[in-house]
Amino acid sequence: QVRLVESGGGSVQTGGSLRLSCAVSGYTFGGLCMAWFHQAPGKQREAVASIDTNGTTSHADSLKGRFAISRDNAKRNLYLQMNSLKPEDTGMYYCAAGIRRINGCYYRDYWGQGTQVTVSS
Repeated sequence: QVRLVESGGGSVQTGGSLRLSCAVSGYTFGGLCMAWFHQAPGKQREAVASIDTNGTTSHADSLKGRFAISRDNAKRNLYLQMNSLKPEDTGMYYCAAGIRRINGCYYRDYWGQGTQVTVSS
């Protein structure tokens, strides 16, 4: 059973930084496609960034330059470095994992419980 546990959320002022972590257990971490999703209050969950099993990353266009996803296979951890935070970044951040399919990575097989980020102006 894959288990994902997020940490690192909190309350910051506009312009601040946070680093989210996701600890993974129950599967060979290096074989998982990993991603972060954001769900703002009253809105649908949206993809923030992803990283495949080769370390190739992808970030939402609106977040490029402010957010960076990374992974440490030895520590079985996924990270999201968030800089220059804005009030619209407020919401729950979810770690997600998926097993690679024949046609590429899939990121929605497993979910964490989420960590809350609040950015005040």
